[in-house]
Amino acid sequence: MSADTGPDTTGKPVRADARRNVEALLTAAAEVFATAGVDAPVRQITAKAGVGAGTLYRHFPQRSDLIAAVFRHEVDACADAAPVLAARHRPVDALAAWLQRFAGFIGTKRGLSAALHSGDPAYESLPGYFEERFVPVLGALLTAAAEAGEIRADVDPDDLLRAAANLTLPSPGDDGHARRMVSLLVDGLRYGAKR
Repeated sequence: MSADTGPDTTGKPVRADARRNVEALLTAAAEVFATAGVDAPVRQITAKAGVGAGTLYRHFPQRSDLIAAVFRHEVDACADAAPVLAARHRPVDALAAWLQRFAGFIGTKRGLSAALHSGDPAYESLPGYFEERFVPVLGALLTAAAEAGEIRADVDPDDLLRAAANLTLPSPGDDGHARRMVSLLVDGLRYGAKR
């Protein structure tokens, strides 16, 4: 029986245990980066993941490799939530729930901002990846809500992503600020709906 679970980015098969280790490292790194920043000690990440430093460096030779992988992993998780929400909720409710999740994603990634805008070539493809993953899923949510007559039909997904991201700027001492601002944004989308 093969322990391979599919090819990695080089086309080589990846064993199930290696895939689990990578998943554990990405999850641990995301948590550590959120609390201690992207310069947190490697041992803090590996201890949280339950793996050795050799495992981390085998998969992510440079810190920038790990940061980029964490960002992509988090983008994928957020984007993959859209069809799940669409299957469970009315179109406008799925849209609202996904925009709240997106706002949470943006809020927790502000700590990565300095690294992602550092000019390091490892991060050059990330803005394109962000748009490639988020614009289509938000577009589908917008289309479904507009076709249901729950929101206006003239909303551009890229504009809405930028607006939601701008609304998530932290407000000192007010943890619910971003959630309330995104709710107001969704309420504004209802203005001019077909109903």
